[in-house]
Amino acid sequence: MKMKLLGGFLAGATLIAGLAKAEETISAVHAFPETLIYTKSFLSFVDKVNDAGKGVVQIDVRGGPEAIGMFQQPDAVRDGIVDMVYTPGSFYAAALPEKDALVASNLTAVETRQNGGIALIDEIHQQKMGLKYLGWFDSGVCYNLWTRNEPKFDANGNLEVEGLKLRGNNVYNAFFTNYLGAQVIDLPTGEVYSALQRGVVDATGWTQIGLIDLKWNEFLNYRIEPCFFSTDLGVIVNNDKWNSLSEEARKIVQDVAVQHEKDSVMALRAKRDEDFAALGAAGMKVVSLEGDAKANYLAAAREKTWERMKTVMGEQPGGTGNYDRLIELFYDLNAAK
Repeated sequence: MKMKLLGGFLAGATLIAGLAKAEETISAVHAFPETLIYTKSFLSFVDKVNDAGKGVVQIDVRGGPEAIGMFQQPDAVRDGIVDMVYTPGSFYAAALPEKDALVASNLTAVETRQNGGIALIDEIHQQKMGLKYLGWFDSGVCYNLWTRNEPKFDANGNLEVEGLKLRGNNVYNAFFTNYLGAQVIDLPTGEVYSALQRGVVDATGWTQIGLIDLKWNEFLNYRIEPCFFSTDLGVIVNNDKWNSLSEEARKIVQDVAVQHEKDSVMALRAKRDEDFAALGAAGMKVVSLEGDAKANYLAAAREKTWERMKTVMGEQPGGTGNYDRLIELFYDLNAAK
């Protein structure tokens, strides 16, 4: 009898161990605080994976920039310290300048998933960084320039930036400095609120949404149109970890990612409209460039970014071989006319 009980216990333990082993875990961190809309989008993706992957695969979110610094996260996932990171491609631009194709894009993840653009970006990530590019999340949202004081324009309607204390970062510095001629003050997102509060900066680039989440609207009073660029937020996974997952686990995660690319486009456009309405009701004013000044502004944003991409690509192994193809897949010249 004891032998039967022991045999049953061991069989049960083996079954439990087998089940536990079957459910694989992916550790993850995100670049921005949980309060920001983009992080909420990523966390909703995680919830979808964990629902679809019960018994097969789960994503274990370890935190945001408080867990691993936002600028250290790309290296951390490449080195296997964490399995997955949700981050702007601009945070690892030195290693992968091709991410600028997304920054200067006028398409979304939906079109570029269909036309092979994301597949090419994935291939480049694997070759250059040993990373799986899982998906381009929260696309279809562009950037505005936001200011504390009323913007000034020259006689030709061009934006004047002299005297602006403009916060910059890797996403738009090529545009701000090379075209607008601005002197920028580089600050991470988490330091901008206090910088605005203390008057260290009085203008910044930021996406169409998220200003309220960050509370920067307490200091910024003007939005300059037109918007430019696109968000380049994506999910990257350590390639060794990705290849170690079962085929079933990989399919679940990838399928959910592709669907989230679509869902996030619509969700964030709705959020943009909601934020614009709330900002307008609170007194935010909108000023717009017109005519040639508008056209030149948009062309410069695009072309200065492409120029930066080509220059840095040319300094790396493989050179500019993918340059023309990236522009073809991520930019619709007809839509820009």
